[in-house]
Amino acid sequence: MKKTGIIIAIVAVLAVIVLWGIGVNNRLVTADEGVQKAWAQVENAYKRRADLVPQLVATVQGAADFEKGTLTEVTQARAGIDNVKVDPSTLTPEQIAAYQKAQDNLSNALANTIKVTVERYPELTATQSFRDLQVQLEGTENRIAVERGKFNEAVQSFNTSLRRFPNNIIASIAGFEKKGYFTAPEGSDEPVKVEFDFNK
Repeated sequence: MKKTGIIIAIVAVLAVIVLWGIGVNNRLVTADEGVQKAWAQVENAYKRRADLVPQLVATVQGAADFEKGTLTEVTQARAGIDNVKVDPSTLTPEQIAAYQKAQDNLSNALANTIKVTVERYPELTATQSFRDLQVQLEGTENRIAVERGKFNEAVQSFNTSLRRFPNNIIASIAGFEKKGYFTAPEGSDEPVKVEFDFNK
């Protein structure tokens, strides 16, 4: 009789531990899916921007003597994005950093192109198509910032759950790994120089 009671108690404890482990695993899977969903939204926002690049190039190419190097820089930066492969199931810090670097290169190339266009070709900037394109690019940059913020929130929730004790035990057994964050672009901590040249 005593042995039966001990066996029942052991089985009950094991059942509680197994059910707890299943619950932790399921919560981590849900959080991981949330990160992947947020990643898909980030990719959608970046894809929208990449799709606008040919429009920008076509609009600007019509300007006489426009610097071909500036357009080449944009085209190469856009192509560089296609070379960065990110596995949505892992999203390691290294993958996110490489992806972010490629996207930052495109951001810088686009900013340079628009700046050069505005400074050197005021007649082009007065056209409706260029103004519309600028508005679309600005809106897209805002969407990217929002989606990156949501992604980082999902990653924080996942990583926090992953690292908490005793969740970390189940996470290591099930093979869950920490996800990477988007960070501010390099040099964004430095103050912006504002210069006015009224002699032009």
